[in-house]
Amino acid sequence: MALEIKLLDLGDIELESSFLVQARDCGSNARVPTFGYLILGDDPILIDSGFRNPEIMSTLGMRGLQYREQLIENQLAKYDLTFKDVRYLLHTHLHIDHAGKDDQFPMSTTVVINRRELEYAVSGLMGGQYPAPDIKHLIDRLHTPRALRFLDLEGSDGIEIIPGVVCVAAGGHTEGSMNILVETAEGIANICGDVIYDISDQLLDPFHGVLEMEPAVTGNHGTTKRQEQLAMKKIVNSCRFVCPIHDRPGVIERGEVVGRMHDKIPGPITKSFPRRRWFAA
Repeated sequence: MALEIKLLDLGDIELESSFLVQARDCGSNARVPTFGYLILGDDPILIDSGFRNPEIMSTLGMRGLQYREQLIENQLAKYDLTFKDVRYLLHTHLHIDHAGKDDQFPMSTTVVINRRELEYAVSGLMGGQYPAPDIKHLIDRLHTPRALRFLDLEGSDGIEIIPGVVCVAAGGHTEGSMNILVETAEGIANICGDVIYDISDQLLDPFHGVLEMEPAVTGNHGTTKRQEQLAMKKIVNSCRFVCPIHDRPGVIERGEVVGRMHDKIPGPITKSFPRRRWFAA
C-alpha cells in the first residue's frame, strides 16, 4: 500500500555541535530542526511529537525555539487534522524532544512504543533526556485501556501497524529505539529517529572519515560504537529514503546518499549538496 508522508516542523534546538556528530566543532553551537512525520491514509499516523515546551530544553543546557506556526496543533491543522483525528502516535524513542506532547492527544489515540524503550527510559542511564512529565504521562496510558501499545521488537523481524507501516528495532542511539518503515509509491522510507542526526556529516561526507562508506557516529548514544555503525549501515542498505528527526530526508541508492528532499515523500529531489565548511573562516 503506497502511503504519503508529510514533515511537520515542530521547532528548533540550539545545542553543542559535537552532541550531534562526535568531535565536530567542539564548543561551538549548532541549530537543528525538530520534525514529526505524518503518514496520511485511512488512519493518520504521527511519528514523534516534539518537545513539551521550549523552556524544557534548558534542563540539558540547550535552547528550544518554537514559533506559533510550529505548535503541533497548527502543524496538524495544515492537513485538516486535530489531535483526536490521529489514530496512532508512534515513537522512534522517548527522549525529551520526541515525546513531549503526548498528553495533548486523547486516550483514544494509541501511543505505540518499543517496550524496551520505556524500560530504558526509567533506568537512569541517560538521565534528564527522559523528562519525568513525559514518562509519567506514559504510565497513565499504561493503565488506560488501549491508550498504549508495547511492541517487543527485539524478538521480531518487524511488526506491522497498518498495511505499509512496519516497526523494527533500530539497534542504535538508545537500547529501545525503533525505526518505522513506510511503503511509498517511490520506495521504502525509513524514519530513523536519532540514529542519524546529520545526513551530510554522518553519511554524505562523514566528519573526519577515512574508510569507504563508514558513517560517522553521533555524540549522543547509549549503545556501543559498533552497534551505532551497524544501525546506520542497516538503515542505508534497506530503504530508498532515510528520514531523521533533526534533518531533512535523504535519498539512498546502493547505500549512498544521492539526493535530498524537503517536506514530503514522495516529492521533489535535490541532487546538489552544499559543501561543509570544515573550519570557521
